[in-house]
Amino acid sequence: MRILVSGASVAGPVLAHWLTRYGFSVTVVERAPAPRRTGGHAVDLFRPAMDISEKMGVLPYIEERATRTSTLTVYQEGSRRPVRADLSKIFGAASERHVEIMRDELSEIYYDATREDVEYVFGDSIAAISPDGEVRFENAPPRRFDLVVGADGLHSHVRRLVFGAESGFSTFIGAYFGVLTLPNMADLDGELLMHVGVGRTVGMYSAQHLGEARALFLFRSERELGYHHRDVPRQKELLRGAFAGMHAEVDRWLDELDRAPAFYFDSITQLRMDTWSRGRVTLVGDAGYCPGPAVGGSTSLAVLGAYVLAGELARAGGDHERAFPAYERAMAEHVRGSHAAALSAAKTLIPTSRLGVRGLAQGVRLISALPAGPSRALLRLTTKSGRLYDSVRVEEYAPMPGAAPVRPST
Repeated sequence: MRILVSGASVAGPVLAHWLTRYGFSVTVVERAPAPRRTGGHAVDLFRPAMDISEKMGVLPYIEERATRTSTLTVYQEGSRRPVRADLSKIFGAASERHVEIMRDELSEIYYDATREDVEYVFGDSIAAISPDGEVRFENAPPRRFDLVVGADGLHSHVRRLVFGAESGFSTFIGAYFGVLTLPNMADLDGELLMHVGVGRTVGMYSAQHLGEARALFLFRSERELGYHHRDVPRQKELLRGAFAGMHAEVDRWLDELDRAPAFYFDSITQLRMDTWSRGRVTLVGDAGYCPGPAVGGSTSLAVLGAYVLAGELARAGGDHERAFPAYERAMAEHVRGSHAAALSAAKTLIPTSRLGVRGLAQGVRLISALPAGPSRALLRLTTKSGRLYDSVRVEEYAPMPGAAPVRPST
């Protein structure tokens, strides 16, 4: 049975791994000309994604490339005295199993684990999908597949082709984010340096193996801002305007915008769909249920969704009319939880008042100061994410009857 997956970032390679393990033949098409190896921004893998990665045999490589950010220093706008905290303790209170890694390094690990068993086609994209499974590409000749999966992110091309315009499913949650690659001017190693003000937060971090730093900017906006997704100068202008005058150190980070080797800007948007499947096509990860970039644990959700989709297809013997609804039922509660957690996280990380700014700083101080047991209890009482991730249990799936599964990754 032949399955086409669009997207080779995170969900796509994870899905390809498990589909091949269960006996399916998989092709992954990716618009980018080659696997991205620029480092990207930091993402979190929580317990379910860690468990799945361990089953894949790649967890040691992920832990080897972890950022190991262990210290948090928070400056409240207008205050000279920082709050310092043990970040590893805060993460430990939120989840019993967690690692932070650069997104593109994670993608590379998943790709390397699958490239020997999966057909990857880079530098191409799906142009059309017919109901009988014929797929036309931008460059390659048409091919026929039994199933097609969109794993191509928040701005999914597959979703647009099959379900319609993104505007019909996206919900702007009132904030934007930008990611900037810049020199490690603060000589950070294992430290997250944050500046927090009313309606805006920025953090800079690095790791020993990076050789450079990343700055993550988050800011609120009551209305959606006008810009084209390819108009990078306009995006940088909006970022400068949102953070002007916050702190001399932040101004220095903003000065790097025009010299930055990598920059990304987008709205913090949730994807809400009644169904992720239509005919032979389904969606996985951000393409179908993005909880919100930078605030919603979308990477862990994408890994979990890819694993469940592959497992339900194997359980149904490749019958998508049984597998797709089962996949959606299995993921529905996790998606609802991640959407709620993202709204809560955005409210906490980008405070709407001076009281919220002080509350964030003092909450960080308190959780860090308490012993592990009480700090975990406090975080679970005050955040949705603390209750979400550790409640997920990864189900066991078996290959299709009669299938010859591919060897495990090593």
